[in-house]
Amino acid sequence: MNNVKKEMLEWLMALVIGILIVMFVRMFIVTNYEVVGQSMMPTLHNKDKVIVTKLSKIEHMDIVIFHGDQGEDYVKRVIGLPGDKISYENDELFINNKKVEEPFLESYSAYENPNDNFTGNFELEEMTGSNRVPPDKLFVLGDNRISSMDSRYFHFVDTEKIVGEVQARYWPISQSTTQFTTE
Repeated sequence: MNNVKKEMLEWLMALVIGILIVMFVRMFIVTNYEVVGQSMMPTLHNKDKVIVTKLSKIEHMDIVIFHGDQGEDYVKRVIGLPGDKISYENDELFINNKKVEEPFLESYSAYENPNDNFTGNFELEEMTGSNRVPPDKLFVLGDNRISSMDSRYFHFVDTEKIVGEVQARYWPISQSTTQFTTE
């Protein structure tokens, strides 16, 4: 009976250590999320499941998950980093007065409709009252610019609210990818 107790205790310890390791990894290194809504189409779709890394250095065009003010989580693309000057003119993005290509939008049929501006013209200052993205803030947009609640509405995102960068889509399996810059 003593050997049985000893073996059970060893199994219990292994299980507890395994659970602690998984909790640590999910809290500080990587986690998964389910995309809710259409705001990142065509790049990500409603109910897609993604892997998010919490250790990435956030850069232009990264897709991030962040906590909103009402407790909901959002998935958006980073357009502006602290210090950036952002504007759109005739569906062309300008960061710090330099045109930046957005190839991930080209496969979206609404983007190619010549009768409408997909994103809409704006300058950061007229929209937010600031001519540059403030320190410790990001400017984010959904890829489905026509129906995305993003920085055009709620202005800047605090960097402390960033959960992490979307690194991979693993569900649906047929659309698994780690490439989010082009469709």
